[in-house]
Amino acid sequence: MKLVKTLGALLLACGLSACASNGPVTRGADNAVKPLVPSEISALSAQWNVVDVRIDVPEELYASEANRYYPLADIVWRDDPYGNRHAQVAAVLDEGLSRGLTHLKGDRPVYFDIKLSRFHSLTEKARYSVGGVHNIIFDLTVVDAKTNIPLHGPVEIELNLKAYGGARAFEAERRGHTQKVRILSHLTGTMRRQFPGLGLPRQAASDVQVSRAAYDPLTPPDGWERVVR
Repeated sequence: MKLVKTLGALLLACGLSACASNGPVTRGADNAVKPLVPSEISALSAQWNVVDVRIDVPEELYASEANRYYPLADIVWRDDPYGNRHAQVAAVLDEGLSRGLTHLKGDRPVYFDIKLSRFHSLTEKARYSVGGVHNIIFDLTVVDAKTNIPLHGPVEIELNLKAYGGARAFEAERRGHTQKVRILSHLTGTMRRQFPGLGLPRQAASDVQVSRAAYDPLTPPDGWERVVR
């Protein structure tokens, strides 16, 4: 019986870690030094003024309310009251990404078009026990705001953020660091690092890998700007 319980725990851990394995952009050791977006696009960000971040969350994405450790779904979100999960994750993306692009003050007005393919946070069952990974995947296209002609992309971007479980999750929430607050901070910081404009230096994809000390708002790394509502 003890052996069965041990094997079950191992299988559960493997299943939860798979939350970050559904995407080709930032996976594997070869990606440890690669940026999330091509360097030539990042360099051009100094010319841009992002006038709007346009979010597309396709209706065909499946949102699950199942309280399992790891629902098989495109959208898993619990940090808002029960409702339209597509609209809720769209609002999170809009707020987090938009905050991370306000520093771009170039002469060329552009849109950032975002098409979501996956937004997988934690269920209650996972959050109150073992935790996991917040996994977000979307396509980014930079569009000229005057002509509506695409300039760059689409580029697929995958973000992974360690998701707390058990006592650590309760402690984070006690300090106001809910899942939403942490994800907003992660989205904002990633945009500022990947599109530095004339300011912040580039940051490699390894800085947003859960396997490489993912962002922790309780002890933010040097140079990372925390966003707390």
